Amino acid sequence: MSTSISTSTSTSTPTSNITSTANATQAKSEFAVELIDLRKSFGKTEIIRGSSLQVRPGERVAIIGPNGAGKSTLFNLISGRLNPTSGEIFMNGQRIDGMKPFEISRMGLARSFQVSNLFTRLSVFENIRCAVLWSLGYRYSFWKFLADLTDANDRADEVLKMIKLDRKRDVLAMNLTYAEQRALEIGITIAGGADVILLDEPTAGMSLSETTRFIQLIREITVGKTLLTVEHDMGVVFGLADKIAVLVYGEVIAFDVPDAVRANPKVQEAYLGSVLADENQAAGH
Repeated sequence: MSTSISTSTSTSTPTSNITSTANATQAKSEFAVELIDLRKSFGKTEIIRGSSLQVRPGERVAIIGPNGAGKSTLFNLISGRLNPTSGEIFMNGQRIDGMKPFEISRMGLARSFQVSNLFTRLSVFENIRCAVLWSLGYRYSFWKFLADLTDANDRADEVLKMIKLDRKRDVLAMNLTYAEQRALEIGITIAGGADVILLDEPTAGMSLSETTRFIQLIREITVGKTLLTVEHDMGVVFGLADKIAVLVYGEVIAFDVPDAVRANPKVQEAYLGSVLADENQAAGH
């Protein structure tokens, strides 16, 4: 039996934990993402220790730091997978800490993960269309066929062109190269039209040439969007980010433009000096 989708939409707006007043919302709306004295503990172990961050709309921000610094935990807090122990998180002026991931997603945030999350036995086009359907408000039904959903199909084709996989439209996701699968994941992330994008190590496992092309792809498809990315490759960080946040032992010790972060003695001592030295040694310098 063919799968079909209805055109019914949900009009409910999540309101849990949005307690800021109109004045507070207006005051904070200049930031796409704002963290205020954010803390997260697991038992007696504090992972995020009073971190604050203000990201303006359209900025590309790389979050760097040593292993165990709390970068993934920070992403989990922003995307709603974890609730903070204390502190506040705002997105476009609305408080989102304590909300569920799907509620935050509906407000315009999308996230990709380190681990592949594709429907491997569906085509490239079908993967993208799955991401598009929910954003357009479609729900499952037996009365309308997928082939008839012109708006969803057109949007899926548009995203395929953006991520440069339109020539692989009917290829199964499992048959793509690793770099192409990562591009498809990015496509799924942006397909719903979110204006805040979280990318967790998007270039991990890629060759140098693949990484170079992928950086350019990310730059192109995130124009006008707010991007936060966790990344260990300093070439990616300095080639992509407008600003860099350095997270060490759960604290943001610096947040500035790349050149200022590179020259920051505190950052060099805590993290960046050893990383750049290791990369120069690996390159034979």
